[in-house]
Amino acid sequence: MEKQEGIQHASDYNAIAYLQRDEGLSERLHSHKSTMAKGKKGGSKGKKITLKLAKKALRVTPEGKRRLDLSNMGIDTFPKCLLKLTDLEEVDLSRNQLKKIPDFIGQLIGVLWLDLHSNYIEQLPKSIGQLESLCHLNLCNNSLDSAGLPADIGNLRNLQTLNLGMNRLTALPPTMAALTNLRELGLFDNMITVFPECIRILPNLKKINIKRNHIAYAQKDAKDTRATEGLYLVREEDLCKLCLEKCREERQRQERKQFSDQSQRRGRLSGLITPNSVARSNQELWH
Repeated sequence: MEKQEGIQHASDYNAIAYLQRDEGLSERLHSHKSTMAKGKKGGSKGKKITLKLAKKALRVTPEGKRRLDLSNMGIDTFPKCLLKLTDLEEVDLSRNQLKKIPDFIGQLIGVLWLDLHSNYIEQLPKSIGQLESLCHLNLCNNSLDSAGLPADIGNLRNLQTLNLGMNRLTALPPTMAALTNLRELGLFDNMITVFPECIRILPNLKKINIKRNHIAYAQKDAKDTRATEGLYLVREEDLCKLCLEKCREERQRQERKQFSDQSQRRGRLSGLITPNSVARSNQELWH
């Protein structure tokens, strides 16, 4: 994806924000939120969305989906009038001033695509798990921490893309292991320190962006500790023969390096008769 200097349309904004391939986008989004915050401190009240206004914001996408576009309108309260809109399939409330998502969001059971990026959302209600038809959820650039991400998100069994980038997450709920249809996951710019086990077993996950977190795979020596910038998961049957051979060669190279490192460490400990208090925590090196 080519780097974009300007964003002209909400759908373009969402596409670019999804996996954060534009390295400069993070700074631009934070700048945008700072500008919004300054305006809010000035005492301006959020815009109220009436049913009449919501109906005027309805559009039909080229794919024939009914989309409600309420992005960048200074909204600070999730509009309850959305419940009166029938056959609503896509909702865009991005780039607003939302802090709270109400429980009644669980009644929007027909929504397939929900974009809430670039707000101030701190917590999702448990009722988010009732959106069983939801395929795409964008929560990028909010204020979510791990306590604000309910276990009920694991009920979104039809979810294919999930963007949780640019939040304050330190971990993910284990229930996300149930998102068996998930294909793309954005976790960039959070505070995750350990690679989440729940996403290792997702059978259809093709792309994951976990850049700019605090993940480090601790090796036996501190000098070997290194952060993981990005990771792409694929199944062997999805690779061509040449790529599969390269992956296997790289894995064998890593295994040889690990074996060599372990042998060197055994050599340094060879004078010890029994493991001391430090070595006891690494007894796999003694077998």
